[in-house]
Amino acid sequence: MQFLIDNMACGGCATNVTKAIQSVDPQAKVDIDLGLKRVTVESGADQSAVAAVLEKAGFPPRRAA
Repeated sequence: MQFLIDNMACGGCATNVTKAIQSVDPQAKVDIDLGLKRVTVESGADQSAVAAVLEKAGFPPRRAA
């Protein structure tokens, strides 16, 4: 699954996004491209659960096209 997170601008943001995702699935593989503001997640967790935890962490996601 992929998300775009418009307000993800630095390494600290990337760390917080990763921690939020791994709070739902500790085994999730998270790949972040800060330049594109894109997060790619390999996880067994439901996409809506991942999106909800990102929203709660202050990083509202959009679905990547």
